[in-house]
Amino acid sequence: MMKHLIPAMALGLSGLVSGATLATPAHAEDNKAAQIHVRGSIVNFAGSTLKVKTREGETVDVALADGWKVASVANASVTDIKPGDFVGIASLPKQGGGDGALEVLIFPPAMKGTGEGSYGWDLKPDSSMTNATVADAVKGVDGRTVTVSYHGKEKKIAIPDGTPVVTIAPATKDDLVAGAVVFISAEKAATGTIAHQVVVGKNGVVPPM
Repeated sequence: MMKHLIPAMALGLSGLVSGATLATPAHAEDNKAAQIHVRGSIVNFAGSTLKVKTREGETVDVALADGWKVASVANASVTDIKPGDFVGIASLPKQGGGDGALEVLIFPPAMKGTGEGSYGWDLKPDSSMTNATVADAVKGVDGRTVTVSYHGKEKKIAIPDGTPVVTIAPATKDDLVAGAVVFISAEKAATGTIAHQVVVGKNGVVPPM
């Protein structure tokens, strides 16, 4: 998987890895505040507040918590997905059975095990997120089908040609410019929307999750 990115990511992701929630399920018993995902484009960034116009058309003020982290995504290829890689795949059930991928995130090795499991996701209605280890990846007529394993279970997911495949890359707060696309795992608390990390699009690559 895009090994040339690993040295550069090591510095920028050291804090992100320890508290990663990129594709992690929210458990009510772990957090009293409701976990939400904010997807949209930046209106402006000032101080510790990020104003975002969401994909639903709302404008939301996101308060950035002390010690917040920022990362970006970089393009990868379906051919970068190898057995042993840890991936996060958003998918939808297919009419003929099985699941079809909506996007794939290849985690850096240091993030292996993040949010392992398969659970509901809000990218599209009825979509799910599976964070798991790749057992095999087989070339098919239209893209590839991967078998992934998590908690002793296996799941086959088809990855059609053209499916966005990304990995995590460095970013700084200077990348939080007006118009940039973001994906934010946040908490909806009584005091407002609070985030500990932001994933921002840069170099023409937007967060597909």
